[in-house]
Amino acid sequence: MPITIREVSKYYGSQRALDRINTQLNKGEITGFLGPNGAGKSTLLKIITGNITDFQGDVLIDDESIQKFPLQSKRKIGYLPEHNPLYPDMYIKEYLAMNASLYNIPKSRIASIIEEVGLQSHTGKKIKELSKGYRQRVGIAAALLHQPEILILDEPTTGLDPNQIIEIRQLIKNAGKDKIVLFSTHILQEVEAICDRVLLINQGKIVADKALDRFKDASGQIIEVSFDYKIEIQLLQKLKHLKTLQNIHDNVWELHFDTKHDQRGQVFDFARDNGLRILSMGQKNKSLESIFHALTQ
Repeated sequence: MPITIREVSKYYGSQRALDRINTQLNKGEITGFLGPNGAGKSTLLKIITGNITDFQGDVLIDDESIQKFPLQSKRKIGYLPEHNPLYPDMYIKEYLAMNASLYNIPKSRIASIIEEVGLQSHTGKKIKELSKGYRQRVGIAAALLHQPEILILDEPTTGLDPNQIIEIRQLIKNAGKDKIVLFSTHILQEVEAICDRVLLINQGKIVADKALDRFKDASGQIIEVSFDYKIEIQLLQKLKHLKTLQNIHDNVWELHFDTKHDQRGQVFDFARDNGLRILSMGQKNKSLESIFHALTQ
């Protein structure tokens, strides 16, 4: 059961927020949804969840248009927004019972979802008595209560301590085994730890949409090289396929190439031809942070 996004555009007055977005999200896949502030991420999430209805194009859930079948589509979605909308004076079971009544599902489902998200030892507490990590668990429990086929999470690990982050990661991974999971975050390490795929949006357009491993492999390469004495930047800029470079410290340089072919031979020849001696040289993996920066600048 895929989500198919077709030619989706959205304008706020004369300002274009989304520009003909096309992609498909698949069951059993956790997709990391990335982009700088103002890129259009929140707008697209609101369209998929049915909170924005005046847009161009269409979104299909299991081949049904969310514009033609809005209620049926919303029943298939579990959504945890960035600002978790909880009632602090309610007990956990009380809050989940309220949500169960809204979805018209049996109260017996509450016990199983409490166990699923690891809230058993806290059920006698009011929500305001919980740590942020456990409040996030309550929000995820509410999103999963009606057993949706789609789970959309907006910044679910922001503000959590390292132990809480690990626990929430595992909850998301478990949910991703048999659901479509769209995971929006600014924490790039979370995408690397959780996601199967990266969807990167910038200025309302998709600029990258690949499996996480292919996303990194297709991004060129980095070579870190140390020369025996100081070299002028203008000389290094003559290297073929060089995209950017950075002086790490002293005579150590980080060279970013826009090709996957090994450039160490070229760097060696460059040093020899210019009377330089290489003290050390090695390849580095591009971090998701550096790829994000390159694609959104």
